[in-house]
Amino acid sequence: MAFQFTDANFQKEALESNIPVLVDFYADWCGPCKMIAPIVAELADEYEGVFKIGKINIDQESATAEKYRVMSIPTLIIFKNGVPVDTVVGAVPKKALLDKLEAHK
Repeated sequence: MAFQFTDANFQKEALESNIPVLVDFYADWCGPCKMIAPIVAELADEYEGVFKIGKINIDQESATAEKYRVMSIPTLIIFKNGVPVDTVVGAVPKKALLDKLEAHK
């Protein structure tokens, strides 16, 4: 199951994580976000212990989205050692996300 990030826990749970992190910036009203949500959930299960994979709702947690200049959703950002190392914008096939994750293991 995908982790739920918030503005309050983002520093500790994402930036200070000892494993790479994939954050899905989404909103409940976003159609493409709904399309990619099951893929993110599957990846969270498949990569448990290798990546921390989770979501952050940009309507409820806008400060983090603003900090990382998220202009379109879904935006997925991979963080490694607290630094954004890769970004995917839009609903993409699972294979595209798998390739990104594998590149940053």
